[in-house]
Amino acid sequence: MQPILANYFPILVFLGIAVGIASAMIGGSLLSAKQKPYAEKLSAYECGFEPFDDARRQFDVRFYLVAILFIIFDLEVAFLFPWAISLAHIGMLGFWSMIGFLAVLTVGFIYEWRRGALEWE
Repeated sequence: MQPILANYFPILVFLGIAVGIASAMIGGSLLSAKQKPYAEKLSAYECGFEPFDDARRQFDVRFYLVAILFIIFDLEVAFLFPWAISLAHIGMLGFWSMIGFLAVLTVGFIYEWRRGALEWE
């Protein structure tokens, strides 16, 4: 039973080193940086709305369009890397399947472009 647990010792050492480095970085930033938060720094910035406002308030549709744009480009990158690596093995069917996928993403991108998702007032 002992040799099986000995195989996991390097993982435990690695985790200990990772925790030590992370703690040193956080502690160093707390010691070296000025910690003076103010109202603007503590306010919500992702969505542009106050954090404790009415939950039934209407959101601007542009936030959703930007999220869709992110998903389009995120999916494209996530699928293009494995496809490019295995392109020699998957042949022409794999090539044209990816071209079809990219065509669908391009149609979505053009739709959002026409709807004005790239223009922020």
